[in-house]
Amino acid sequence: MILWYQPSIYHIPMVSPTSKEVFIQGITHAGKTFRPSDWAERLAGVMSGFRPGGAKPGSHLSYSPWCIPTTLNGVKCVVVNSDLRDHEPMAWDFVINFARDNDLQVAEACLLPDPPLPTP
Repeated sequence: MILWYQPSIYHIPMVSPTSKEVFIQGITHAGKTFRPSDWAERLAGVMSGFRPGGAKPGSHLSYSPWCIPTTLNGVKCVVVNSDLRDHEPMAWDFVINFARDNDLQVAEACLLPDPPLPTP
């Protein structure tokens, strides 16, 4: 569930320093779907070593909690947490520059967990 969504009307790096999460969307500013179709998983895979406490043996086998691929409304996205910017500025610059270099849309948002199901 998205609590707050602010589409980026500017090209990157106009990301607010107070944003908690940035969504890199698999759609260019011209409205075309970004290819290859597994770009989000590839980008998140490259970022897998950047995590709280640093890389550990086997950490390449799971995504970093700071850079997670997902699909929202049928659009591939990578959710990048601002903690990455605070702990690994060069890694943050890498993902933001990836979005800019590929003319991808970026939105500032916040993911919330789904509410618990009512108990019968």
